[in-house]
Amino acid sequence: MMARPERKVCLGVIKGAHGVRGQVRVQSFTADPDAIFGYGPLSDEAGRRELTLERVGETRGQLVAHVQGVDSRDAAEALKGFRLHVSRAALPPPADEEYYHGDLIGLAAERADGVLFGKVRAVHDFGAGSVLEIARPEGAPIMLPFTRAVVPVVDIAGGRVVVEPPPSLVADEVGGEEHS
Repeated sequence: MMARPERKVCLGVIKGAHGVRGQVRVQSFTADPDAIFGYGPLSDEAGRRELTLERVGETRGQLVAHVQGVDSRDAAEALKGFRLHVSRAALPPPADEEYYHGDLIGLAAERADGVLFGKVRAVHDFGAGSVLEIARPEGAPIMLPFTRAVVPVVDIAGGRVVVEPPPSLVADEVGGEEHS
């Protein structure tokens, strides 16, 4: 039996170089931006490369960090776009009614009657609240607001969310009937 790969959660991304001494600008996705420095070395999603970051400041809403072993602007610029991951097991359990996006991705999206609606493909936040991207068995993916009204049940252990999409999002453009 093969071991399941360790689940990783993205905590931030390196946005580019800062200055000439190998420092980088970091966009943190953690609730407290400085918390990204409390997890020790961070890796790429596959876990093949680890980076140790030390906070040195802040600029224009982004953190500035020194990456151990990176001492030039060129080396820092080469890290642009590097997504900073940590093992899911290293994160504290979320509070009630809070969820890690990574825990939602892959869950079955079912209607209240148990009929499969699709699968959570991604979670987005465009600034007005989280949105679930649901891959449908047929047709294009659909975006649903991640609100209690539209997603009344989140059952991580059961591997599912219950969705009640607004009729206007699932109505057939021609006949006005819902897709199942």
